[in-house]
Amino acid sequence: MGSNPRFDNSHRLFIAYSDRASSSLSPSFRSPISATNSGMKGGISPAPGDYAFFKSQVPLHKISIGNKQWRYYDFGPKAVPPLICIPGIAGTADVYYKQIKSLSMKGYRVISVDLPRVWNHHEWVHSFEKFLDTLSIYHVHLYGTSLGGFLALVFAQHRPRRVKSLVLSNAFLETHKFAAAMPWSPVVNWTPSFLLKRYILSGIRDGPHEPFIADSVDFVVGQVETLSRDDLSSRLKLNAIVASVGPLLLSDSFITIMDTNDYCAVPQQLKDQVSERFPGARRAILKTGGDFPFLSRPDEVNLYLQLHLRWVGVEAQPDKVPGDDGDNGRSNYESRGGEHFDDLPGPANTGGSNGAHQPESSGPSRDSDGSPQPEPSGPTDHTSNEIGNMTVLGTFPSLLQASVVVLAMLQYLVTELCITWKPVLNI
Repeated sequence: MGSNPRFDNSHRLFIAYSDRASSSLSPSFRSPISATNSGMKGGISPAPGDYAFFKSQVPLHKISIGNKQWRYYDFGPKAVPPLICIPGIAGTADVYYKQIKSLSMKGYRVISVDLPRVWNHHEWVHSFEKFLDTLSIYHVHLYGTSLGGFLALVFAQHRPRRVKSLVLSNAFLETHKFAAAMPWSPVVNWTPSFLLKRYILSGIRDGPHEPFIADSVDFVVGQVETLSRDDLSSRLKLNAIVASVGPLLLSDSFITIMDTNDYCAVPQQLKDQVSERFPGARRAILKTGGDFPFLSRPDEVNLYLQLHLRWVGVEAQPDKVPGDDGDNGRSNYESRGGEHFDDLPGPANTGGSNGAHQPESSGPSRDSDGSPQPEPSGPTDHTSNEIGNMTVLGTFPSLLQASVVVLAMLQYLVTELCITWKPVLNI
């Protein structure tokens, strides 16, 4: 059987490109394929202690919907509309464990998903919608990073009635630049997994990192190692298919753009396009954080996720945090000193919008005709209500002292961390 010239040329081009990318990596960061990562000897660094504890307490769910396999974490009060976290190419459901741990203990429901093996954006929209239907979730708030942000925008465009708000981190609106940089995409399905991993890891900046950023890179490298060839090729395919996000019905006031000011694999030009498309969106700028601020700057990311949820009308239910007594009990994590943010400002009144739908701050959601919509109740067969005992350092002898500490922390974050929040915080 004769060879396919297009296949041969594309495959040679990819191997040459991958070799160049790998050779450019400095000793401070090398992929596990070529050598060891910074701070690691002989392979992937051991998992952080808090992640190991998280894994021992929060179950990872696996369900099959049609021919798609979904892996996800789902934790927090089931009566609260969920925040669904969608990772980028190198991410898994595990990369948001710091958000799950923090926000769920404050009374929010957080779902973190693995991207299923889908091969185009149309298939992604249908697969994600079936996933939500299976979990009996009707309205969602999406937090997407990198490719996950683009997929969140695509879903919001095609299923506007289901998306109530968006948080976009290092996201982009179109994939033309990625498609041009990946001319071997027609043969991605036949490319060995070690070459795919090499290509993905070559996009992470080499050179010395701040310790917290280096730790986040180490963690993500470990997650990449868990992905199969089909997982990797599917994600690269989604990133390389030429597409762009069209107009959204969602008001800019229900979109938060959370970016980092330091290096990011997504070109600054593409991030600027997001800001230009949604001029009325609130901005949360982190001075540093790299490609994975949800791991390297979790406290700041969690704070602004909570501010966003309050702004768009999601009411936390800390009295229904899942614990040893089921959905109506508190876990030992919270009762033994979990942070409280009861004194944070609630949703502001921004006045009129551009005519797009707005989530209500209380009561059942209503359709455009005024009829009430059912609140998301969550699954009963796919989730667990028990998390076990989670502990943190330090205890507060009284709620008053806790409030004082939290107010001091909030003042420090606002005045010292140089993070802008527009228009909520005009710094």
